[in-house]
Amino acid sequence: MHQTVEPPQSAGPRSHDPFIRVRGAREHNLRGVDVDIPRDALTVFTGVSGSGKSSLAFGTLYAEAQRRYFESVAPYARRLIHQIGAPKVDVVTGLPPAVSLEQRRSSPGSRSSVGTVTLLSNSLRMLFSRAGTYPEGAPRLDSDAFSPNTASGACPSCHGLGSVHRTSEELLVPDPGLSIREGAVAAWPGAWQGKNLRDILEALGHDVDVPWRELPAADREWILFTEEQPVVTVHPVREADRIQRPYRGTYMSAHRYVMRTFSDSKSATLRARAERFLTDSPCPVCEGRRLRPEALAVTFAGRTIAELAALPLTALDRLLAEAAPTASGTPGASGPAGGAGGEGGEAARVLAEDLRSRIGPVVELGLGYLSLDRTAPTLSAGELQRLRLATQLRSGLFGVVYVLDEPSAGLHPADTEALLDVLDRLKAAGNTVFVVEHHLDVVRHADWLVDVGPRAGEHGGRVLHSGPPHELADVSESATARYLFGGGGEGPAREGRDGREGREGREPTGAVRLERVDRHNLRAIDVEFPLGVFTAVTGVSGSGKSTLVGQVLAREVGERLAEPDFPVRRLVEVDQKPIGRTPRSNLATYTGLFDVVRRLFTAAPEARAHGWKAGRFSFNVAGGRCETCQGEGFVSVELLFLPSTYAPCPDCGGARYDAETLRVRYEGLNIAEVLALTVESAAVFFAGVPAAARSLRALEEIGLGYLRLGQPATELSGGEAQRIKLATELQRQRRDHTLYLLDEPTTGLHPADVRVLLRQLHGLVDAGHSVVVVEHDMDVVAGADWVVDLGPGGGADGGRIVAAGTPQQVARAGQGRTAGYLARALGSA
Repeated sequence: MHQTVEPPQSAGPRSHDPFIRVRGAREHNLRGVDVDIPRDALTVFTGVSGSGKSSLAFGTLYAEAQRRYFESVAPYARRLIHQIGAPKVDVVTGLPPAVSLEQRRSSPGSRSSVGTVTLLSNSLRMLFSRAGTYPEGAPRLDSDAFSPNTASGACPSCHGLGSVHRTSEELLVPDPGLSIREGAVAAWPGAWQGKNLRDILEALGHDVDVPWRELPAADREWILFTEEQPVVTVHPVREADRIQRPYRGTYMSAHRYVMRTFSDSKSATLRARAERFLTDSPCPVCEGRRLRPEALAVTFAGRTIAELAALPLTALDRLLAEAAPTASGTPGASGPAGGAGGEGGEAARVLAEDLRSRIGPVVELGLGYLSLDRTAPTLSAGELQRLRLATQLRSGLFGVVYVLDEPSAGLHPADTEALLDVLDRLKAAGNTVFVVEHHLDVVRHADWLVDVGPRAGEHGGRVLHSGPPHELADVSESATARYLFGGGGEGPAREGRDGREGREGREPTGAVRLERVDRHNLRAIDVEFPLGVFTAVTGVSGSGKSTLVGQVLAREVGERLAEPDFPVRRLVEVDQKPIGRTPRSNLATYTGLFDVVRRLFTAAPEARAHGWKAGRFSFNVAGGRCETCQGEGFVSVELLFLPSTYAPCPDCGGARYDAETLRVRYEGLNIAEVLALTVESAAVFFAGVPAAARSLRALEEIGLGYLRLGQPATELSGGEAQRIKLATELQRQRRDHTLYLLDEPTTGLHPADVRVLLRQLHGLVDAGHSVVVVEHDMDVVAGADWVVDLGPGGGADGGRIVAAGTPQQVARAGQGRTAGYLARALGSA
């Protein structure tokens, strides 16, 4: 589809072509798309999940900008980069350099924090280095000395982590009634390695057949905690069917094995197993503050850098505003902070102002409740993306394309206006802003709208509209148009999107009551969650919603499931964590569908003729997989001074299997072709296989028909992963009263997909179960039976129950920041 278009007013007169022009885009499901998009404007890409909007914005436009950047590097690197698949597009003109702010990310390490992501930690360290109050006679420290991530700053005891891992006899030997031969030392590895350690102990003269508790205390201590590694000759017990020769074995204590595995193993499974035998406690040297004593002796406004890093950003901003004007001449100050010649005071003023100017955009985006020392793994994908967005406001870049992936994710409606202001400021600075988004307020705010559809997967991939948002109203095929304009005026275009479908509110069948809840920022609250109904927990970001539901409620219910009179018999937590950390995990493996598929191929005549078992059709083990890529489907391309990237395997072309295995067919398709089927196509293909059809039907009904069976877990969004988990639960058809807990299940969903999801969730309640969702979408909240609103703010300003009741009661109460938006969704504003 090609349209002749005029740029919006914001683009301004230019002597050159003011458009980015795409011709013949065929990435993923895009069908030879031709589209013109104005520069220097805010463009929103919309469409149902799987329609192809991300394939256009990220897979085509950003990927092409990145490829062009790589072409500018050294010839040797460029020769290697030619192995990387360029986006499938005929030509793109007028494309500036691009910056991507995606939500998908690898798991950040525990050393990554709000301060490191935003670079605010750098400014704070400089403030302490140049304008801190030092002890009498102490030398000035370099800014690196205030970082827990450098050798000069990190506490030598915990290496800057703030905590130490310890173990104990109780953890290493959970059942002291067992003997060593019976497996008393649970922390030891299994199979041969564990037997080897037991044989070595026996060779050293220890009794491995008496109960652990009967061993002398000194022996127990040595076996578990010694740092010695004696080498002895082991004479294995002769077995009838095996000849075993003596060998030299080296002993390793349980403590040493656990610590080495936890710190050095590349296997996530082994590290997780080792972690079960460890406790995490504050470092006794730095008391959890992560730094050396000399850094902690320096203060600003009477506080250490660790104390300032622990403050919410709003509180830190207030402290800096109050402290900076009086930073020089502090009584008792000496050294550089004494401000010889007034330099200390001027340094404090300049550095504090710079720090406050960097904090401002973060607070604007509704993240003022975060502290600088908040670790990155505890942040949601939406929070991380907004932190990066706030950082970009200070970058001063001009003439680039910013490509954002649903920046409104996890954002309360009250914070949306601030987000729109930030997007406008990026545009006003001379940049082009592309946003993949579902939030209707963001869509309405756009200068230009690119709507992709009409449906998902092979039924999408066309640009239905490229132009001003109001012109989308005339596009009958567009699902976005029905929700953007279907309600008329300013009211919501719900089309039953709240899931009620004309149903009245339900009556609870019981309740789970939590009393005096005091965790994180929750302040000794009492709250009741009714059972047999749909409950929505609302509140601004950081108000305590996820803590209340995901930690407190989940733990309380989990602990009471064994009580015979407790009304809930099962607890199902459906979060947005990935279904797998590597490309080896995919939709088919997670749902168990792949087991069914492999059995079908094993029963094929050619497989039976070779005597092949199900393992032959696994790409995770040797046998039938392609050994060039080890069943990955791609190979790593080392770029020396650039990050490594990946290219399709030159032998299997991405099929993951060897040629012999691919010759086996089921109903005309080989195993790789089956994995390439979408859920929708597979449902037809496997219609006569009940075990497969049940899984596929559940996935289709929850709106995931566009996904491929072999789609790697690393390519799935958090919302898709959550719906896969929910579909896996739905296919099990449990009758016991189940409590389902979901954290923002509508994140990443088009309004049309929200309606599909809610139909499933309300169906669970109608079947006698209970559903509790943490949610920001007011249409979803309006369709709930019960609402618990937390707030009124985030962080220290939140953690209280603002209102609880039916949606109508909460809206009428008018308390907090949710009520007004809920009233609007209910149509009563």
